[in-house]
Amino acid sequence: MRTYRELFRAGEFTPLLLASAGQTAAQTLGGPALGLLVFRRTGSPFLSSLAMFGPALGQLVGAVTVLSAADRLPPRAALTGVALLLGAGTAAPAVPGMPLWAVFPVLLALGVAGAVGGGARYGLLDDILARDGRLLGRSVLGMSAGVLQICGFAAGGVLVTVLSPRGTLLVAAALHLLSAGVARFGLGRRPARASGRPSVAETWRTDVLLWSSVPRRYVYLALWVPNGLIVGAEALYVPYSPHGSGLLFACGALGMLAGDAVVGRFLPARRREGWVVPLCVLLAAPYLFFLLEPGLPVAVALVTVATFGYATGLLLQDRLMELTPGRLAGQALGLHTSGMLAMQGVGAAVAGALAESTSPATGMAATAALSLAVTLLLAPGLRSGGRTGGRTGRPRGRLRRIPRWNPQRDLRREPSG
Repeated sequence: MRTYRELFRAGEFTPLLLASAGQTAAQTLGGPALGLLVFRRTGSPFLSSLAMFGPALGQLVGAVTVLSAADRLPPRAALTGVALLLGAGTAAPAVPGMPLWAVFPVLLALGVAGAVGGGARYGLLDDILARDGRLLGRSVLGMSAGVLQICGFAAGGVLVTVLSPRGTLLVAAALHLLSAGVARFGLGRRPARASGRPSVAETWRTDVLLWSSVPRRYVYLALWVPNGLIVGAEALYVPYSPHGSGLLFACGALGMLAGDAVVGRFLPARRREGWVVPLCVLLAAPYLFFLLEPGLPVAVALVTVATFGYATGLLLQDRLMELTPGRLAGQALGLHTSGMLAMQGVGAAVAGALAESTSPATGMAATAALSLAVTLLLAPGLRSGGRTGGRTGRPRGRLRRIPRWNPQRDLRREPSG
């Protein structure tokens, strides 16, 4: 599968893309609106950034409690249910008189639900597409997210002015409900990918198995930490330039769109591995120049160049699937999504705290420097030699003594991806 025409001929890919697009549009409208609502009430960059990316912290809770549901629930039911919960939770902060402290538990619950949704979505994508089409499929999901973010941030600025932040949150909630309808009536009925009931114990067992391989650990850390810190820098767009933040978000989405298009469609397979670390570096390096507090035109150029580097996520996801048994694809990708979003929440908190004590520009440059440092530390383990042993990496501790699951046997016999 090498062309977009072949991709869209794959049965359920189009409704999956539309359902995913609805959630992306809702989050694009809802996140900045909530951040602006909190910033107006408190004047705090820290609370504003935490509100925008608060659900990401809930992903971490979901990853260690309910993520096994991503493989143990029918995909259509999981995606529909999660979209309904997201719609209700997005509308909650728009209720007049809702105290500020009550907003953050709701955001935590949204993150927990989103952990299951992310795993179910990307696990279903791997079921729908042949092996050679998965990178292209993920790139199209990323490109659609980029287009929607470009349009959504621009539309969000208008909606916040016309409808207020609360009105914009209600529009975002309606988009989540629309996404639920597309998933329910557009996707076919499929059985769960793995047997058994979802539980905390199953979630822990599989998480430990996935984390047991050293090559997979390097891939997970590379997917989570550099990305999360840069999203933390992005969380400071509003306090850095309150009137230009929408343009910064939109141009960042444009850069991400370009990166996904180039890497997903045109980068040859034989060259993909060599681009992982350079793209991680590109993601962070331009933000160092924010220490000079550039004007809006220069800031827009820096953000557009930097966000091209988000395409490294496509390459790392592809490597993760090469190192993972197929029956664990949903939870493996869900763990990636949950960890990435959780680190984005951590990055937002770190950047917000730095900006609180210094300035937004200093906070952005400092988090970029941390991202570069982490990338350089991970670089040796991301080279080709780091793949060795990924499929047969021996889990440690009690996992080997669980009679229902012999990871050493299963990892040798189960086909990957």
